Amino acid sequence: MAYNDLREFIKALEKNGELKRVSAKVDPLLEVAEITDRVSKNYGEALLFENVDGSDHDIVINIFGSIKRMCMALEVDDLDDLGERIINLVDKNTPQNFMDKLKSLPMIMEISNILPKTVKKGACKEVIIKGDDVDLLKFPVIKCWPGDAGRFITMPCVFTKDPETGTRNCGMYRMQVYDGKTTGMHWHIHHGGADHFRKAQRMGLEKLEAAVALGPDPVVTFAATAPVPDGIDEMLFAGFIRKQAVEMIKCETVDLEVPANSEIVLEGYVLTNELRREGPFGDHTGYYSLADDFPVFHITCITHRKDAVYPTTIVGKPPMEDCYMGVATGRIFLPILKKQVPEIVDMYMPLEGVFHNIMFLSIDKKYPMQAHKIMHYVWGTGQMMFTKMIVIVDKDVDVKNTNEVLWRMGNNVDWERDTCIVKGPVDTLDHSSPYAFWGNKIGIDATKKLPGEGHLREWPEDIVMSDEIRELVTKRWKEYGL
Repeated sequence: MAYNDLREFIKALEKNGELKRVSAKVDPLLEVAEITDRVSKNYGEALLFENVDGSDHDIVINIFGSIKRMCMALEVDDLDDLGERIINLVDKNTPQNFMDKLKSLPMIMEISNILPKTVKKGACKEVIIKGDDVDLLKFPVIKCWPGDAGRFITMPCVFTKDPETGTRNCGMYRMQVYDGKTTGMHWHIHHGGADHFRKAQRMGLEKLEAAVALGPDPVVTFAATAPVPDGIDEMLFAGFIRKQAVEMIKCETVDLEVPANSEIVLEGYVLTNELRREGPFGDHTGYYSLADDFPVFHITCITHRKDAVYPTTIVGKPPMEDCYMGVATGRIFLPILKKQVPEIVDMYMPLEGVFHNIMFLSIDKKYPMQAHKIMHYVWGTGQMMFTKMIVIVDKDVDVKNTNEVLWRMGNNVDWERDTCIVKGPVDTLDHSSPYAFWGNKIGIDATKKLPGEGHLREWPEDIVMSDEIRELVTKRWKEYGL
């Protein structure tokens, strides 16, 4: 069964030894971040701070900060399970006759059961604050790093509607707190919220309404970060993962719906003709993202639970909580990638690549320059276009073993023949490019080379012990006293 809300997930984490309560008084300005960073670097638990200076609300952080916790959040034994479920759904044929329609009923029922549904009551409406009483600073919004421009909301689920079609988008965009009633809205140029903002500008609209859900159930939070295809509602994707519809409730002051089980909801709007300096911010790249001008979010209403828990995260040099969310995304969408390109065997984005910098791919190589074909496919597909380095290896290489991939690179690559540098879009946070939003990316073919690729010399065999001797040593291992 899906988690009813964030606090049910917190209870599950604690029951499984995956959460620690901190009763000592802590400062939300830097101290919480330093504590969490140390715990993250030591692959530690989620943290619940119960005594936060200046606020009556607890802070929960690092809830997604391990593979085990990601599996718990998504309620799977293995992250690959969700990808297989997606493929099983997609693979069902469109009904052609009466018998096909009968066979497709389970799929139709599954889809109907996961569509988001609107409810009239929700825990997020236990307290409603409007007008002059609105004060975001009652919540323990943290400052993460010394060079940050201020406090930042770092785990918001930001809801907007396409002003032309009414299609809903939910994304996760950091929000710098300017004061109790306004924040920044860090909409990257490539993301859905920014697209809605630009459409509102083109249509001559004065403002675009927005609502921010803090602390819905963990699946909804994850869905806000997932690169779902354009036009697909993230709440439908969340319902698919949960195997249960996400319950949505209408906002008080804007024409939007938010998850009814949220801990805190911020309602408001951005003016289409107003930008304000936002940043710097210590980002997931491990560097400060530079200050720039972004839209301003004006809060018209705050609703929350009476004893709301404030969810947050910090990002920086890996390993960090967001790295594991990236790993989960890769594993979930891998089967779809393999369906489109059957020669792909496995994919891994190492934590050191902070999502978009490095991708390892193994392929079933059958013809010359096949690795280069795969590189260009990846760069032409969705948010994988941001990948700065793609390393292609043979099917028998474990891409999740960084040591093995680097060993193959060192042995199998002739740098003139086996590298490919291309120009294209890069992530907004990429500071290495001299240009904003685009730069150079590299593909590395670390597969064994074929004569058709110009390698006419004999390719040596890997050093591997015979199966007979390995079995013998395995049987006698205890005799050796090792």
